[in-house]
Amino acid sequence: MSFGTKRKKAVLAEPKIHFSWKEAKRQKALLIWSGVILIYGIIFYYLPLGGWLMAFQNYRPIDGLFHSKFVGLEKFQQLFSDATFLRVIRNTLAMGVLNLVVTFITAIVFAILLNEVRNAIGKKTVQTISYLPHFLSWIIVTGIIHDALSGTGIVNELLVNLNIIDRPINFFAHKEYFWPIVAFANVWKETGWNAIIYLAAITSIDPSLYEAAAIDGAGRWAKIKHVTLPGIRPTIMILLLMNVGNVLNAGFEIQYLLGNGLVQSVSQTIDIYVLNWGISQGDFSIGTAAGIFKSVVSIVLIVIANQIAKRNGDERLF
Repeated sequence: MSFGTKRKKAVLAEPKIHFSWKEAKRQKALLIWSGVILIYGIIFYYLPLGGWLMAFQNYRPIDGLFHSKFVGLEKFQQLFSDATFLRVIRNTLAMGVLNLVVTFITAIVFAILLNEVRNAIGKKTVQTISYLPHFLSWIIVTGIIHDALSGTGIVNELLVNLNIIDRPINFFAHKEYFWPIVAFANVWKETGWNAIIYLAAITSIDPSLYEAAAIDGAGRWAKIKHVTLPGIRPTIMILLLMNVGNVLNAGFEIQYLLGNGLVQSVSQTIDIYVLNWGISQGDFSIGTAAGIFKSVVSIVLIVIANQIAKRNGDERLF
């Protein structure tokens, strides 16, 4: 049998999808809600992209979007010739990578350790306490952190009483402490919440694999290494790919609320830069150009990470 004949039969054997008004009527509720979500996405996610035109204009609100003077890439040239913006990129990237690594690893480790807890009541209690900070606003979280790290806060009191330091440290006056403080805040706030999906993935692992490992003489750590981690690897890869695209979303609230003049050179992110120029200074074009840069970099990072995962045979987004 020729290759063409085989291919023709394979195509003929493929199931055909037929549209049925009867089936559509039966799925009416799902179709309506899908349409509502589609319309919502178009209105609030795609139509606003028309505002990107401001990045290529000398935009003035009085002239409007379609009557402002086009200046091409002048705003982007101005953006990348600004030493402040280059420093802001460094800060955003550094805090984004630090947050990604620390929060990603701690969530996985916490989920695995929590799964090993045999007492059901204790396990649920710890899990509930751990994810409650996720529901706190950053204003409350930064307030707690600021009080804890103040000169009379609990951290300084412990360090002084343990004779680790001679006098209290003003943590918010030293640049080298700011990035670790931001990373710690993200870990404390989000670890419990991020661990939920890993716990769900762990529960879907076939229990017979653990039984087989136990028969082979595997202990707890061996089971984690050879059963648990391989079992949740697809989940880890998908979440890693999604989080890589959010590296430049290092945050706004925590940096804005904890930042001050003494640490401004390491606390400002792209979002704060957009706020300062796009709203405070009234230069909407510069703010839009910075936002476009952030979006483009995020897309490029996701594509690169996805291709790496594809070459390694791991789970990928597309």
